Amino acid sequence: MTEGAPVTPAVTNGTNGENGTFDSAYATRVMLILAGLVTLVLYIEGMLTPSLPTIARDFSVSSGQASLILSSYIITGVALSPVVGKLGDIYGKKRMLGIVLIVYAVCVSVTGFSPTFEFMVVARAFQGIGLTIFPLGMSLVREEFPRSLVPRAQGFLSAMFGAGFAISLPIGAWVSDNYGWRVTYHSAIPFVVVLAVLVFLFVRESKYRRPEARVDYVGATVLGTSLALIVLALSEGPTWGWLAASTLGLFAVGAVLLVPLALYEQRYQRSRGEAILNFRLLRERNVMVTNLVGAVVGFGMYLALLSMVFLFTTPTAAGGYGQSILGAGLSLVPLAVGMLIFAAVAGVFVSRVGTRPMTVIGATVTAVAFLLAVPAQSLTSLLAVEFLVGAGIGVTNAGMINLLVLTVDPRDMGLATSMSSVFRNVGSAIGAPLSGSLLATFTVTVFGYHFPSHVAFEWSFAVAAIACALGAVFILFGREVLGRRAVVAPEPIAAPTETAGVLADERPLT
Repeated sequence: MTEGAPVTPAVTNGTNGENGTFDSAYATRVMLILAGLVTLVLYIEGMLTPSLPTIARDFSVSSGQASLILSSYIITGVALSPVVGKLGDIYGKKRMLGIVLIVYAVCVSVTGFSPTFEFMVVARAFQGIGLTIFPLGMSLVREEFPRSLVPRAQGFLSAMFGAGFAISLPIGAWVSDNYGWRVTYHSAIPFVVVLAVLVFLFVRESKYRRPEARVDYVGATVLGTSLALIVLALSEGPTWGWLAASTLGLFAVGAVLLVPLALYEQRYQRSRGEAILNFRLLRERNVMVTNLVGAVVGFGMYLALLSMVFLFTTPTAAGGYGQSILGAGLSLVPLAVGMLIFAAVAGVFVSRVGTRPMTVIGATVTAVAFLLAVPAQSLTSLLAVEFLVGAGIGVTNAGMINLLVLTVDPRDMGLATSMSSVFRNVGSAIGAPLSGSLLATFTVTVFGYHFPSHVAFEWSFAVAAIACALGAVFILFGREVLGRRAVVAPEPIAAPTETAGVLADERPLT
């Protein structure tokens, strides 16, 4: 299918245009189901975080290798998000969401039975399909809500990210502390199944279909392979040696693969339509800006998060806080609470303040908080810093996602949100192993055991601060779509037709 081809409308029960009938009851129902999905996925992923040091000890691997548990999940999500997003455009977002949930439930169950570290990394990689839930959900929200309510809807979903962490960290840590980290996976399965049933029963199919669109499987495979090689080099560098031929070779091959990927994506877009790295969309200023911001902020967030977990569980004799899994989980709650509160607040005020100022404020607060974490000594001061980090991330996400979804044509929504997930997850996938590498490189020996030194944590927080500061700078190049300085393109002159499948409110918002 070529760009600009007609969009085939699917289910059209009600409309979401400003001049049409807004089915508020149905939109609220969709929001609650999607909020449950976001909370559940963040619970499943967050519950594992406090247990990473314990998992590393159970499988006798270094902190750098343990980071593969996080990054393998993200790498697969990077490769699958644009593929699943496009399949949602072709076959319907509801259908794909239901399929993803079923596959996700199976993968989560299998991960809980991992007999070896290698098995767990592979199982986690398959589990990465859960990341595709977010772009599918964001696209459904944009279809169901009129433009004036999208900021609040997106702010609510962003707040659920915080809610997921707030629930997962203490509960997951308590379960892991008392019954083992494997039980946390088994306990989540019934909730995944229930939400899958709710999606099938109560969510309508997407209003937009493009049955002739093609999926860029080659681009997804090459991108995933390139990222996997780079992440593996970062994870194994401290063990193999940073100048070892295997480490340098993985870095080189992973980087070189990006060149043919870019050439292939350009040719694919010219001949077949929409590539994973869609340069037509990337030429839109706001799309490029939000992708860059998502990548650097995601990088900083995962870099610092993994470091915090190890800092809390490192023995006091080695400069840490000597906490149990439960203690580490509870110590991360302020971060989640900050996200939960301020993402919701930002969703309400972003229409008045604007997406650019809101994102700048959030990224700046996050950068300053990470800088404050560098010299932080007492546990109380670090918990206060965590709350600021969560607040900054919540505000950043609310501003950034609204800048994206209120910019692109709804017909490109699945592609745009999937590509945004790719950039954000690429940053996260690199941030986690880099943190593990720093923790494995700068160590101290206590009672014959190696633990991360305080220098490793200082470097982690400093690099995270720089990344978030870059995000605040990048967002300044965006074009405002809300508030007093909003720049909105005039409505197309052509009258809407049935084949266009574009509702009254669904004009390009550039």
